[in-house]
Amino acid sequence: MKKLITVVMVAAFALSAGAALAGSVKCTVESVSGDTVTLTCKKASKLKVGEKVKVKAAKKKAIEGC
Repeated sequence: MKKLITVVMVAAFALSAGAALAGSVKCTVESVSGDTVTLTCKKASKLKVGEKVKVKAAKKKAIEGC
């Protein structure tokens, strides 16, 4: 019984992680005008009109020197 529950939990986790990664696309900001942002994305066919997306800015590395 424990093995069955473990298998079901692992399968559910794998499917949810795969779904989260499936919607990931890389984009470049082309222009910003007020509240409107224009993006150029690779694999944009994964996105649908009206779909909510989460945008995260890339981290800039600090430049260190003497």
